[in-house]
Amino acid sequence: MDATGQETGRPASAPDAVDRAEPGLVASDDDAEPVPAGSGDRAKPVPAARGDRRPRDMAISLLVLLLPIAALFVLHRTFLGGDQPAVVDTAPTIALARSAGAFPVAEPAVGPAEGWRPIRADFRRADDGATLRIGYVSPGDGGVQLVQTSAPAERFLPAELTGAARPAEPAGIAGRDWRWYSTRPGEQALVLLEPDRTVVIVGDASRAELTELAASLR
Repeated sequence: MDATGQETGRPASAPDAVDRAEPGLVASDDDAEPVPAGSGDRAKPVPAARGDRRPRDMAISLLVLLLPIAALFVLHRTFLGGDQPAVVDTAPTIALARSAGAFPVAEPAVGPAEGWRPIRADFRRADDGATLRIGYVSPGDGGVQLVQTSAPAERFLPAELTGAARPAEPAGIAGRDWRWYSTRPGEQALVLLEPDRTVVIVGDASRAELTELAASLR
């Protein structure tokens, strides 16, 4: 009952729960803590920390990235010949050497059809002479160079075959007086000495392959 003698409808000593609530908070059950207004009944999900990823998940992710790369590598090596050197056309370089007129240029009659893959062709002039150099991969996958030059043999051979190179047994090939020469370990050389040119065939291919290349020169 208030000062006018009317009942208020609630105990005079009971505190108003709403009046006690802090601004911005909504009262819930008696034993629950106040919940921020407008938050709703659902709590926001807590994102998982990066450290919670298991090693197995990381391994799977890495495998997914590496599989396409491995597939492309196998395709390139197996089906596209990615591990094979590119074959070049030697005809323009040989024509250039012939037009220079520095020495008689011999052209080999072997090529990719016979298993000889030309991978380099170069013609250069220098003060002491001109040089035509053609590099091959032999049918047995050996590396071979066919070199023709007008440079003096006494200077050219030590530079091409090392200073320790020495003539060995003769080799009559296709009517020409070739001679085997010692050279770097693992390699052997055929040398043809003529008044107007020196021809050298050198590499780690077999003697039979070096002889085949020498016999094909026209």
